[in-house]
Amino acid sequence: MVINHGIKPRQQIQFSILNKDSKFDLAPPPFLLSDLISFRFCNLLLAMKCFQFYFGEKKDELKSKKSISSHSSNSTLTDRNTRRSGSEITTPSTSNTSSESTGRSSFPSLTQKPSNLRLFTLSELKTATKNFDRAVKIGEGGFGCVYKCVIKSSENPQRKLDVAVKQLGKRGLQGHKEWVTEVNVLGVVEHPNLVKLVGYCAEDDERGIQRLLVYEYMPNGSVEDHLSSRAESPLPWAMRLKVAQDAARGLTYLHERMDFQIIFRDFKSSNILLDEQWNAKLSDFGLARLGPSDGRTHVSTAVVGTMGYAAPEYVQSGRLTSKSDVWSYGVFIYELITGRRPLDKNRPKNEQKLLQWVKPYMSDTKKFHQILDPRIEWNGSQKSAQKLGAVADRCLTRHPKSRPKMSEVLEMVNRIC
Repeated sequence: MVINHGIKPRQQIQFSILNKDSKFDLAPPPFLLSDLISFRFCNLLLAMKCFQFYFGEKKDELKSKKSISSHSSNSTLTDRNTRRSGSEITTPSTSNTSSESTGRSSFPSLTQKPSNLRLFTLSELKTATKNFDRAVKIGEGGFGCVYKCVIKSSENPQRKLDVAVKQLGKRGLQGHKEWVTEVNVLGVVEHPNLVKLVGYCAEDDERGIQRLLVYEYMPNGSVEDHLSSRAESPLPWAMRLKVAQDAARGLTYLHERMDFQIIFRDFKSSNILLDEQWNAKLSDFGLARLGPSDGRTHVSTAVVGTMGYAAPEYVQSGRLTSKSDVWSYGVFIYELITGRRPLDKNRPKNEQKLLQWVKPYMSDTKKFHQILDPRIEWNGSQKSAQKLGAVADRCLTRHPKSRPKMSEVLEMVNRIC
């Protein structure tokens, strides 16, 4: 059955309502939105007046993305030109067309879980951001611009909330797919270590379709900000260890604590934000993917993500599992330990790839101190860093089946003090 909203062709909404037993994917490619959405959410989409939902593959390059309050300096993998990350060599590009026969997941209960997202009008957000004034802009990235503003709480209009409003730029179909995925994922998941999506807006104005996301504001920016060489005061080790624990909790929830599995697919320091109490929360779920089900081992997909973080087997074959996130977590651990980015072209050639540089020191207890971030006071915490490095080594095992699950990683990290 096809629903036609009865509006002009440029604004027309068209999507199929499929049988409830139909199988679907959480995110592109390809992304069958109609398989995922309940009738209740369909009504919201009609109110949103989104353009036609067609999610065929397109060879748009993914630009470097930006978190709610920070700039990511990492290169982003593209569907056309995929290279191996970290210490790995260049490989041929992965096909843009997903092989869904081995990985498509059925998850009817996702459509039954109500969404608590608030539907904002464009007028509300224009007023809150002073018509998207540069004075309240706090960031800009591949997705678009991010603005800080204040809105009234829906539960208590007397209470004000600080929020970050992310406005989709003109990125075409790929940007729209990521926007839809973000709404779908954060509309049904909730955890202390995931950034809260307050609501969204999709509405036409004189400039065309406007798509916006409204998040809780994270005043302390991203972990990447505080590891950067430009940071005035880099994160102390105790804080870095807490970040490692928080991030592991967030990934464990996505992988193992729900009736369905979500693979983050773009885990990196710029997508880990810090709230007022310095709690770390995962953000930016535009590339998230529903994990395999029905006894399947993986999801086959075009390769997207960030250079330096992506698991080698995923980059080589496009076969995605939760162990791909585990690899990215291992890379992130060494980022915390060293204060270095996974890929840094500004360093000497033999130090540009983090995993290549740390490899000789990983298992050598006498040399391990040579890779510790020299900008912070360790004060006897070297052993703690070395233990965390040992956890990272297990996450970076070449064979994905030999890597621990995130719940096991969390248990190991929580024992470190």
